[in-house]
Amino acid sequence: MRDAPRGGQLKIFLGYAAGVGKTYRMLEEAHELKRGGADVVVGYLEAHGRKDTIARAEGLEFVPRRKIEYRGVLFEEMDTAAVLARHPQYCLVDEFAHTNVPGSEHAKRWEDVHQILEAGIHVLTTMNVQHLESLNDQVWQFTGVRVRETIPDWVVQQADEVVMVDLPPQALLNRLKRGAIYPPEKAQTALQNFFKESTLVALRELALRQTAHEIDVRYSTPSASGQPIIAGSPAAAAGHDKILIVVTADPASAALIRRDKRVTDYLRAECFAVFVGRHADLRDLQPYEREAVEKHLNFARNLHIETRILEGEDVAETLIAFARLHGITQIFLARSRPPSGLIAVRPDLVRRVVRLARDIQVTIVADRRRNPIPGIQQQT
Repeated sequence: MRDAPRGGQLKIFLGYAAGVGKTYRMLEEAHELKRGGADVVVGYLEAHGRKDTIARAEGLEFVPRRKIEYRGVLFEEMDTAAVLARHPQYCLVDEFAHTNVPGSEHAKRWEDVHQILEAGIHVLTTMNVQHLESLNDQVWQFTGVRVRETIPDWVVQQADEVVMVDLPPQALLNRLKRGAIYPPEKAQTALQNFFKESTLVALRELALRQTAHEIDVRYSTPSASGQPIIAGSPAAAAGHDKILIVVTADPASAALIRRDKRVTDYLRAECFAVFVGRHADLRDLQPYEREAVEKHLNFARNLHIETRILEGEDVAETLIAFARLHGITQIFLARSRPPSGLIAVRPDLVRRVVRLARDIQVTIVADRRRNPIPGIQQQT
């Protein structure tokens, strides 16, 4: 987005739960733009049967959805090609984190949005804070819900504007109880699960912190030209921390990458994710270990973290040599509880890294996986 050529601007309406008013606020802005003479269309709207949302969408032009058959069921997705052919000034795209049905051009709706932006069309979209990839483990910890549909943080960071749509948890619960969000039977289920007041309070706090962080990134660090420095740009990285994440085949590596990506963003630091092995092609690993390492490194790349596979017999010495060569200021390792058969970061390795690092800060991150995990919930 900001680091790729495009003509359109992206505005995200960010909330913390269904029903806070993100879509309604987006529709209100669309009407304001239309009254000002702008050419506005709705690329995709998910009203969830809410009467006030449906009523607010009246008077706007809708681009017909694309119908895709998958496993004998007909699904409807945004018709990105039709939006591009219509080429309005502004396009509304609800549910930014949505996963498209197989057979679509892109796997994720945010990828469709990128294509629309690249065509010079401005986009208004909606999402909840729990769909940020780096928050996935944190949300799981206090809700017990593993959110499956996520957006890489860099996608949100590179939006032109992020607006938080807020509603106090008690007011949201009142809306739920009177049927303004879900039908009565679904509302009762929601109250017993994701819509507990303590969960909503925690999610709202996350959204407020994320919004404050977006403001800080955009406006608190001016460059020599007087423009704000954006996290991830060369100007932001210069003179700041450099972080090294040590990846293994253990599942804890995914949580380590998410957590440290947020640290990287807050520090506006450069970040590397590395795996140390005897061979660069990982041929010495067992198939399941190689698959796990490759999965974790691909995950890091998707979050815009630079990845490396380092060759070396001595893992600690190889890590520290890389760290000194690249000016690393912080090293993160996971202290994990691996399933049987997987190699974790061994205590002796941790001690050797700490001893060899000397002037480099080493952080050992505990494994926070919920244990046991009875009937874990999934949220899309």
